[in-house]
Amino acid sequence: MQEQASSVRVRGWKETALKGFASVFFLGYAPIASGTFGSIPAIVVAWWLRNSSLYVLLLAVILFVLGVAASDRVAKSLGREDPSEITVDEFVGMLLAFLWHPMTLLSVIVIFVLYRLFDIFKPFPARQCESLPGGLGIMADDVVAGVYANLAFWLLMLIF
Repeated sequence: MQEQASSVRVRGWKETALKGFASVFFLGYAPIASGTFGSIPAIVVAWWLRNSSLYVLLLAVILFVLGVAASDRVAKSLGREDPSEITVDEFVGMLLAFLWHPMTLLSVIVIFVLYRLFDIFKPFPARQCESLPGGLGIMADDVVAGVYANLAFWLLMLIF
């Protein structure tokens, strides 16, 4: 009996940690705009790593791989395909949006807005990526949005 209670506690702790990771420190549980709230910590991390694009890229790749697994498990536990509570995908997408760009107040604002627009409207192939199975589908559309925001900012820098 005590052994069973112990395994429930461990499973509960692991599940809470997994949900905390997938929701970016539970920001995904914000009652409105959970994707926006989940994106914001990426600004802090990108700013902190602003002089090392290699570290930003490496972190994005690691979080993508872990995010696929975590979001797949959390989505199954919540019983939904792409729950709004999962925001690790927005975090990774935002990191990719900032990759190789200067970190100024103006660039942060513009890139953030671009990323959120691409994430909301999901131009081809982002929307199609959502149909990929499990956690891969949850993560892939936000990677596309991040790449689009990154490229759009390069284009804006060329024009202006």
